Amino acid sequence: MPARTLDGTAAADAIYDSTAVAALEFTEQHGRAPLLATVLVGEDPSSQTYVRMKRSRCRRVGIDSRAVELPASTTTAELVARITELSQDPAVDGILLQHPVPSHVDERAAFEAIAPAKDVDGVTMASYAAMAFGEPGFHSCTPGGILRLLDVNGVDPAGMHAVVVGRSPILGKPVSALLLARDATVTTCHSRTKDLADHVARADLVVAAVGKPELVRGEWIKPGAVVVDAGYHPGGIGDVDQAGAAERASWLTPVPGGVGPMTIALLLEQTVAAARRHARAAV
Repeated sequence: MPARTLDGTAAADAIYDSTAVAALEFTEQHGRAPLLATVLVGEDPSSQTYVRMKRSRCRRVGIDSRAVELPASTTTAELVARITELSQDPAVDGILLQHPVPSHVDERAAFEAIAPAKDVDGVTMASYAAMAFGEPGFHSCTPGGILRLLDVNGVDPAGMHAVVVGRSPILGKPVSALLLARDATVTTCHSRTKDLADHVARADLVVAAVGKPELVRGEWIKPGAVVVDAGYHPGGIGDVDQAGAAERASWLTPVPGGVGPMTIALLLEQTVAAARRHARAAV
């Protein structure tokens, strides 16, 4: 049987609906809408498109957005100073630094300038620690979106052998931590992993987050496994051989329309949550 679809578009729409209700309630109670500040460094077309999309979704659910656009020549110190200002601004509830930043900028230093209470994209070390230890905090949006997508489709990772292909600090590592917290047995693979195909073949759940087109081949997939393709490349290609995986997996995220919509939905949901916490702390 062909794999069933883990439909991120439908799941994200449900989150947008509930977020819109929560944002309206917040606005009525506090006389202002939740506010997300987006920071874009440089003029990368893809990054510009992503930021525009996020602002559009903000409008859809009743969240205000503030655009901070900086030239590609911005230094690390200048970027850190600007983000620090936003962290200290009581009108700002959440901060999103669009990544990647230009190569001369220390991205980690910029991320760490985001106050944890406003880290609605879940990119700081404080947020990662909270995820790893099961403490209150904001999830990295793509990993958090993956877990939500599994949940709404009744896929419980508890007891599964999950293989995560990729170890980036904003995707591979945090999704490994979240799966471990949900009682999966997790193997994290990367560029130095030997016999990658053998690891994937033993997995009940595969999360492909390596950033290489169709690296994970369909014939590697264990029959009945759940496959989450977190990659996106020009032409609508993911990190997984979609056609091959669809013949063997029980569930498969499409590309596009799988993980991507969930990322933005979680970002906005967490922005409203940050606004609520911010308002409680100010009382």
